Amino acid sequence: MQLKMVNLGLFSLLLPVMSVSANEPANTEPTESIEKISVMGRAQTFYLESSSSVGTKVETDMMDLPQSAQVLNEQLIVDQAAREITDLYRSIAGVSAYSYSGVTFRGFRDDSNVFYDGMRGDPFSDFGIPQLFNVERVEVLKGPAAALYGGGEPGGMINYVTKKPSFEKETEVTMIVGDYDRVGGSIDSKGGLTDNLAYRLGAFYEQKDSFRNNADAKNTELAGGLLFQLDDNTALTTMVDYIKQDLGGSRLRGVPVDDEGNFLVDPSYNANEASDYQDLEALVLQAQLEHFFSDNFSVDTKVRYVDNERVQGYHESQGWVDVNGDGEANVDDETIKREYRKQYRANQELSLTTDFVYRLESAIEQTVLFGADYHHVDSEYDYWRARYEADGVANLNIFELNYGQSDSADYILTDQNRDGEKTERTGLYAQDQITLTDKWLLLVGLRYDHFNDYDKESGFEFSDEHVSPRAGVVYKYSPDTSFYVNYSESFNPTSIGDQEDADLDGGLSPEIGDQVELGVKNQWFNGQMMTTLAIYHINKKDVAMSNPDDTGADDGIAALVNLGEVESKGVEFTLVGDITTDWTIMANYAYNDARVTQGDLDDTYADGSRFANAPRHQAGLWTRYDIDSLHSAVAFGADYVSEQVSADAQIVKPYTVFDMSWTITWQQTQYQLNVKNLFDKEYAVSGFSERNGHFPGAPREVVLQVSHQF
Repeated sequence: MQLKMVNLGLFSLLLPVMSVSANEPANTEPTESIEKISVMGRAQTFYLESSSSVGTKVETDMMDLPQSAQVLNEQLIVDQAAREITDLYRSIAGVSAYSYSGVTFRGFRDDSNVFYDGMRGDPFSDFGIPQLFNVERVEVLKGPAAALYGGGEPGGMINYVTKKPSFEKETEVTMIVGDYDRVGGSIDSKGGLTDNLAYRLGAFYEQKDSFRNNADAKNTELAGGLLFQLDDNTALTTMVDYIKQDLGGSRLRGVPVDDEGNFLVDPSYNANEASDYQDLEALVLQAQLEHFFSDNFSVDTKVRYVDNERVQGYHESQGWVDVNGDGEANVDDETIKREYRKQYRANQELSLTTDFVYRLESAIEQTVLFGADYHHVDSEYDYWRARYEADGVANLNIFELNYGQSDSADYILTDQNRDGEKTERTGLYAQDQITLTDKWLLLVGLRYDHFNDYDKESGFEFSDEHVSPRAGVVYKYSPDTSFYVNYSESFNPTSIGDQEDADLDGGLSPEIGDQVELGVKNQWFNGQMMTTLAIYHINKKDVAMSNPDDTGADDGIAALVNLGEVESKGVEFTLVGDITTDWTIMANYAYNDARVTQGDLDDTYADGSRFANAPRHQAGLWTRYDIDSLHSAVAFGADYVSEQVSADAQIVKPYTVFDMSWTITWQQTQYQLNVKNLFDKEYAVSGFSERNGHFPGAPREVVLQVSHQF
């Protein structure tokens, strides 16, 4: 990928600061370098993180946060041999797979409410699943997050905290092998170069085949960064991340099923040809400047730039062919017709955020946050299509697979005349965390958002604004028990295409969500374990839907109106921490009921219908027991998801999948064997559409990784 001039321009802005920092002495006493002694053994509170900034943008004790949140740390990621975010869904209460990287979050489908270090700018955007090599931990905030982070669905948000440079010296080399010809490796090194300068360098490569026909994957990632300790009160961190992902046989759709959710063919089925592909290349530049004006007043400014390109060529199922000539196309005909799509997508994204934090220490302690953020996306989109045999695309018999009957180079491609969009989001926000007494805590917040969307193809432009409030109260019954209640709101701007359709009628308001959540958090065993029980009710209104009074074009009646409403209610329970010094656990259970309460939405959801891929029950478990005498640990995991329905109301059967791992350490080398889907369960993770079937879960897979620390 050729770097755009703006890439070079942004990076060049950082170089003078780097040069000054590296070559000139600091104005104050140099910071002492820290020597780290690596011990590859058991540690207390293996998976428990007692504080996080995801819910407030200020590091806050989880017991003091009036909202449900989870942190999946690096130890859990390593223990589960997780390579991508989908490997971790079992550990997040209320989250299940929808499609690709999209999730169902407290009943709501969410594809875009993803943040890196608190900023927008996902290098895997659109159909790419985020990889975890450069991720230190995954933070999850449940419920609406608009008061801090702006527009999005009301189910929650995910924040990836990336690995940073550090003065702590450590180098780790890892080799990976496994089923489906999996082979790969990584190296990760960090440490101090001088008293004022630290670094991190990392490289990762992995390739593997797939249990799906005509599919494979190659992932490459190169990451680096420098930390400049400019003085005792100021630090600058710069990072660069290069990602290359080559997927064969993508974009992977599902496997056809009957209405009861039974696979009609083996789960290895794939409508793609061997020549199909999805290639992604991305460059991320990021910088963070932290400064303390005093012990109580600080500022944190971050900028993130993403240059992302994706090229796809793939075959898409379009339904059954009436080969029997009986006037009906159904499974008895065995053959599907396909279209071929060739697409180019590119994003250039710039995110900027500045947070000021002021702590007031008086009779009533307060932590005040006020800040602003800006996000700009300039996207490009080209789309060509060939349909059916008329354009040279051969039909496919799904029972007697006849791949290779046509060549995409010979297809008659039609330009779909797509272009791209420009979007701008600007936000101003304030928050106050107030300690009223030793037992009562109050959190209030408010955010103003202005958004502007521009369609390059038509020239249509739309702007709007929104204000999102938030409030929560914590009652600390004891140091180990907190009761809380919160009210929060979400908003999500309607797509630019729908806005253009409704422009003559005055446009469409953003979809608005509000949530009331009550919960109790407990610490156990002197803080070694924590549980959270949350009960919530979410109401989403002003959902765009087809106007039932519309009689057609040019009738003077709006085609789309803000009339739809959705209700989601549920209960979540999480448990994480150490039962004993050798036994640790992370477990969760979630119940959710999400339904349309007003209107027929998107010709899919009728009034009263369940949401697609929104299971009522789900549970996850991962527990590890250390055997110190053998320098080993054994771990066991389980993932349960109850019955779901697809977008076309086909049943998605419930499933339970079990995993195990064995870890042994010898000197500074760790050997880890993971067996995923231990009993080789055949199942569907989620549903898609009738013509594209259900997404199959992976069969049993064995992965061996060997890591050595220096």
